[in-house]
Amino acid sequence: MPRVKFIEHNGTEHDVEGDIGDSLMVIALNHLVPGIDADCGGECSCATCHVIVNDAWAGKLAEVSEAENSMLDLNPDRETNSRLSCQIPMSEDIDGITILLPEFQY
Repeated sequence: MPRVKFIEHNGTEHDVEGDIGDSLMVIALNHLVPGIDADCGGECSCATCHVIVNDAWAGKLAEVSEAENSMLDLNPDRETNSRLSCQIPMSEDIDGITILLPEFQY
């Protein structure tokens, strides 16, 4: 099973396994990783699953869609590698990905 490392804003690490095809948001919720609110349940309509993808992994992900970009634009803490975890499906290609969690979700 592929793995994801979620790193909280305070440095606490959560190294968890996830199913292929599940979004990183679902994987975080399934493992009770704090810092992912997911108010819309993964519909790309709230941006409360905002994450920052480690630079080494950013190029391995699909491009940001218009809908995701619009949601990310609402976040004052958006960074270059900001993504919505509901829009990142787990695959073998990103096994071992490192995801940074922001201090707050908006």
